Amino acid sequence: MRTLAALLLLTSAALSHGAGTTYPNVVLFYLDDLAYGDPACYGGKLAPTPNMDAIAAKGVRFTQGYVSACVCNPSRVGLLTGRYQARTGNDSNGAKRPGTEFLLSETTIAERLKAAGYATGIVGKWHLGGEPDYLPAARGFDFSVGSIGNLGEEGFFRGSERLNELPGAPITSPVYAKEACDFIERSKDGRFLLYLAFNAVHNPNVASDGVLARFSHLSRHERAYAASLSEADEAIGSVMGRLRELGLEENTLVFCISDNGGSSPHANYEGLRGSKWFLWEGGIRVSWLVQWPAQIPAGKVIDEPVIQLDVLPTALAAAEREIDPEWQLDGVDLLPLLKGEAARLERDTLYWRFGVQYAIREGDWKLVKASKAMEPMLVNISSDRGEQNDLSKTEPEKFAALQAKWDAWNEQMMPPRWEDQRWNGDPDRKAKKKGKKAPEADRLSE
Repeated sequence: MRTLAALLLLTSAALSHGAGTTYPNVVLFYLDDLAYGDPACYGGKLAPTPNMDAIAAKGVRFTQGYVSACVCNPSRVGLLTGRYQARTGNDSNGAKRPGTEFLLSETTIAERLKAAGYATGIVGKWHLGGEPDYLPAARGFDFSVGSIGNLGEEGFFRGSERLNELPGAPITSPVYAKEACDFIERSKDGRFLLYLAFNAVHNPNVASDGVLARFSHLSRHERAYAASLSEADEAIGSVMGRLRELGLEENTLVFCISDNGGSSPHANYEGLRGSKWFLWEGGIRVSWLVQWPAQIPAGKVIDEPVIQLDVLPTALAAAEREIDPEWQLDGVDLLPLLKGEAARLERDTLYWRFGVQYAIREGDWKLVKASKAMEPMLVNISSDRGEQNDLSKTEPEKFAALQAKWDAWNEQMMPPRWEDQRWNGDPDRKAKKKGKKAPEADRLSE
């Protein structure tokens, strides 16, 4: 009997901490340049998004979900590290030239969860360095395939190998869906992290002929944008369907977030000011969905501000991994909020820095400087979500307090490691050099 009891105890321990653990799988869907209001569950009408809507229906939809950057590269640094990218001076897009890569001193979510026994995979856009030491295979990902940067720029990768072409590209959403489902199939007997980073809906907007045909009633550019969004949503549906078929959906923690605000004239900003490249709400407030049926009540809408920095600490908490204070994580564990155990987060302040642009949000108040030339502006987000009314003169104490708080935070950050003229609020500088004005979609989507 004692032998049997000991065997049962060992089996129980294995189920708690081994491959068969009840710890959840983690899936991160990261859309590219998807505006806050593009999914139907956020008011979008251009293209149906039933699979994103299903995540919202089965989980939580945040109305004030943010990312820590208004452009791609630094947003991904924040997601993967759980730390403000300003800690390493990674303010703007880089990785195409030496000195602008994602620093090797930083630890990724893949490395953190791999230490907890997770298989780790990335499918999709990387945009954090194309040399072997900087590719995902060297940053904690057991399996990796996707585009090094934007489509048409730097080619693709599979593992540590750079590729000129990826079969199926540039229409990558269905390619990524298959690769992601295959990774899930291979990893189904253990626990896994899947990071699926879409090229959609970043320019160029491309989609399969059959998907384009559904939107023949739209103008050419609208059709391409709608089809790109729809095909990405279908890819999400393929992955969620595979989880369901394998009986894994119930215990999979799913995040579906955009890397920054929209860049297309066809995007739906739902009345938010600005777009990608700016620290107005339209550049940093994004669609933000979470699902974990085993732990999170379905159909919740939460107004509490959250940020993509919270993904890593939330995943670690779900995996019951302790966070070392020396890691200096800036995100927080969202599980108490998601489960309904807490109505608010203890954190009340969020910070942004994009070169000469900066912003701070505390409660309903936001101080923002969205270009080199503008003076900082104080707005109340709850009563002025479109950021139209400057209250700096009528609320001088609040203005001064927020400015002082941002200054103190900025002192703890590393200065930007390189300069990007687009953070001056002038993203069409290339066109001006040629003596013409670029179309909005071209100016904002690089």
